[in-house]
Amino acid sequence: MKFLTFGEVMLRLKTPGVERFFQSPKFEATFGGGEANVAVSLANYGLDASYLTVLPTNVLGDAVIRELRSFGVDTGRIVRGDGRLGIYYLEAGANQLPSKVVYDRDYTAIALAKPGDINWDHAFEDIDWFHITGITPALSESAMALSLESVKAAKERNITVSCDLNYRKNLWNYGKSAPEVMSLLVKYVDVVIANEEDCQKSLGITTDIHVEGGELDRNKYKDLSDAVLKAYPNMKVIAITLRESKSADINGWAACLNDRESFYVSKRYEIRDIVDRVGGGDSFAAGMIYGLNQIVDKQNALEFAVAASCLKHSIIGDFNRVTIQDVEKLVGGDGTGRVLR
Repeated sequence: MKFLTFGEVMLRLKTPGVERFFQSPKFEATFGGGEANVAVSLANYGLDASYLTVLPTNVLGDAVIRELRSFGVDTGRIVRGDGRLGIYYLEAGANQLPSKVVYDRDYTAIALAKPGDINWDHAFEDIDWFHITGITPALSESAMALSLESVKAAKERNITVSCDLNYRKNLWNYGKSAPEVMSLLVKYVDVVIANEEDCQKSLGITTDIHVEGGELDRNKYKDLSDAVLKAYPNMKVIAITLRESKSADINGWAACLNDRESFYVSKRYEIRDIVDRVGGGDSFAAGMIYGLNQIVDKQNALEFAVAASCLKHSIIGDFNRVTIQDVEKLVGGDGTGRVLR
């Protein structure tokens, strides 16, 4: 099978360690972005992964392509165009001080892109699975139209579509609300990946689940997932992550999956001394895509995705630099962190 992810990749500028912005005159420069993160993980798991975006025609765009190629991601479908490379600034939190992200994404190449700028016959050649997120349609009205064009084109070609809802309140500022757009896009989606806030803020499906820390009532997630599946009859599967944010350093982590026939809940991990939680959701999405395609049992597929994303919390940067063997080791119960010799 061949997999294609589509979205914006950005320059990531992070403060050293847990310093605050400009505490010292330094930033750590890497690349990241939800859909690129998924492509890298899929390639790390040995799958045939391609990434599609619109990049500026300059040395920054060239550097992005080199970076993705270094992980084995196919970049041959990437389009070059006008505009700039987006940037996000990251200040890592610690203890009771949360992490902070500042976006600089106006007038980027993909935000300026519009329907007709991508040749979908070329983009979808030999592709079996297409992954998009709710971030791209939040960038601009033209990117929203392009996102809708992409999922429609995928379904016309009988390609399976997955979508991580990924609600970002700071991006929806061009006059349309997230539910207005995402309720249209999700009609073309087979597999939805989300957290409880995504379901509420992106689709307008509300429950009495509260997201502000504390212990989570997992039983209520069946009701939430049932409500989403009822609202979108073409949807086959929804997976919802269960994060308990006790502090910036300590999170409970689990997930559930509803495939209309059964409801599955994963093992729960207590993650302490978090190194970097940015990209945690993307690593879950990639693990879920891998699991649904490579693991027959749905429970085991869910456990793979949760373990993969648990490991991401120990890795600096957007990309989840783990192998199948790393994930399977944790799934098997070995989370001691002992030195391997």
